[in-house]
Amino acid sequence: MAKIQTNSSGTRSIEISENHLETIEKYQLFRDLIDSNGYVDESVLEKLKLNIRALLETEAGRDKDIIDLCLDVIYHPNMKAYGLQQLVLLFINWKNRANENLGMTKRAFQGTPFN
Repeated sequence: MAKIQTNSSGTRSIEISENHLETIEKYQLFRDLIDSNGYVDESVLEKLKLNIRALLETEAGRDKDIIDLCLDVIYHPNMKAYGLQQLVLLFINWKNRANENLGMTKRAFQGTPFN
């Protein structure tokens, strides 16, 4: 279980479970999400929500894990662009830890903005 900040002042946060990260990976929710400029803003969050909404209308929408991810994280009242940026960084670090045996050494630091 990890906690991400959802605003720059640190007064709001969301709990992220290992299952949430596995669901993001399973459905490749971050693939092609962020434009080439690297900015994570409200339009990127809206794009993610629209992608998930389309996914929920398919067979995958019956998966309890994707519904839990929506309720607990993506559609959480505290989730804003800053929180999504922190979630992406957490996901990158989680993937890097899973791939440590492959010689990957790069780390993304939570709290460090992309832009």
